Amino acid sequence: MLRPLAPFLLLLGTSVAALAQTENIPADSTGSRADTTMVLDWRARHQPRRAAIYSAILPGAGQVYNRKYWKVPIVLGGLGVSYWFIQDHNRQYQRYKTAYLDVVNGRTDEFSGQYSGDQLRGVADTYRRWRDYSYVAIGLVYMLNIVDASVDGYFVRFDVSEDLTVRAGPSLNMAAQGAVGISLSVRL
Repeated sequence: MLRPLAPFLLLLGTSVAALAQTENIPADSTGSRADTTMVLDWRARHQPRRAAIYSAILPGAGQVYNRKYWKVPIVLGGLGVSYWFIQDHNRQYQRYKTAYLDVVNGRTDEFSGQYSGDQLRGVADTYRRWRDYSYVAIGLVYMLNIVDASVDGYFVRFDVSEDLTVRAGPSLNMAAQGAVGISLSVRL
């Protein structure tokens, strides 16, 4: 039913969108069109949500979008170290699990019988737990990367000027009522 109408609906949708793009620009006093092109500073165009999405897609990309380049090696280093620990702990876990299974099944293991089955199982369980903690750590570093990009994206427009003053003085509206008061005003 809709298949024959699809080209018509597509044509209708594009024509309506094309009509929506026309813009009436008022003429200035010389009779020419006014220049409405406005160059925005990158801070004015900045979107914190976009920084979070970039970091979710590619860790560290949100920090680059926020122009905090020094944070990228920290993010990548955290992810790299966590990944290395996952690989190392998994390798050791597999090694000790295989040795444990060899001891339990009566075969010679790589340690030539130096350790009992309970000792090998305990070490294998320890490496498995450390590997699982490393998975948690890589997930936390990834989430912290996204949160950092988002929060830092909101602070892009935060103005830190040299004029930070604190003034203390009598509170005039309190004095008019016969009460004593101090007014503290902070100028940022």
